[in-house]
Amino acid sequence: MQWAKSTIDMTDRGAGDNDHPATEDDALYQGDTGMLPEPARRVLVHLLSGPSLEGRRHPRLWPALLQHQELVRSRLAELFLDLVIDQDRQVAFTRQADTGELEAPILLRRSPLTFLDSVLLLYLRGLLVEADTRGEAAVVSMDDMMEQLRLYESGVSTDRVGFEKRIKSSIEKAKKNSLIGPIRGSTDRFEISVGLKLMFGPEEVKELAALYDSLAAGEDPQWPVEELE
Repeated sequence: MQWAKSTIDMTDRGAGDNDHPATEDDALYQGDTGMLPEPARRVLVHLLSGPSLEGRRHPRLWPALLQHQELVRSRLAELFLDLVIDQDRQVAFTRQADTGELEAPILLRRSPLTFLDSVLLLYLRGLLVEADTRGEAAVVSMDDMMEQLRLYESGVSTDRVGFEKRIKSSIEKAKKNSLIGPIRGSTDRFEISVGLKLMFGPEEVKELAALYDSLAAGEDPQWPVEELE
C-alpha cells in the first residue's frame, strides 16, 4: 500500500456530445477552452486530488460523478488512469491503469509507508469493516489511534520521545490524505474514509499480518522506516 497524490494540472478535452470548445456563453471564466460541464470538472479535480470521492462525505459531487462518469472515465484514461467506482459503498478513486507492455508515464506521486503508517491503516481498516457490518459510520478517536500504535513501541524503538513523534506524524499523514476526516463538533474524533477498505486490499492485509507476526516473535519485520514528510 502506498499513499498517492496527483501532481497533474488538468486542462479538459472532450468527447461525444461534449466534444466542442466552450463558447463565450458557456465558458466558466475568461480564456476557458475546457469542454466538460462544471460539475464534471469538479469531480475530476477531486478524484485527481485523492484519495477518494465518497457519497456520504461529498453529497454534491457523488451525483455529478454518476451523471458524468463516462466523460470522467475518458479524461482519466487519457492520463493512463483508471476510475474505480463502488456504487454500493458510494466510493470512487483513481489508480494507475494496467497498460501491459506499453510504457506509460506515472502521474500519481507515491511515497512508501513506514511501519507505523501501515499499522495505523490496518487498524483503521479493521474498524471500518466492523462498522460496515453494523451499518454505521466508522469513527475513531485520537486517543484510540495513539494507544494502538504504542503497542509496537518496544519492537521498533527504544526512543520514547522519538516514537511519540513518529506516531503523531503517521496520524497527521492519514489526516492530510483524507483517510480520516474531522467530525463536526469534535476536536479529537474522526470519521474513517470508506475508500480505505478498497484501497487497502485483502492481499496487503495478509502481507502486513505476516510482518506483525514476525515482530511479535521478536524478529526483524523488514519494513521501510523512512521518515514521513
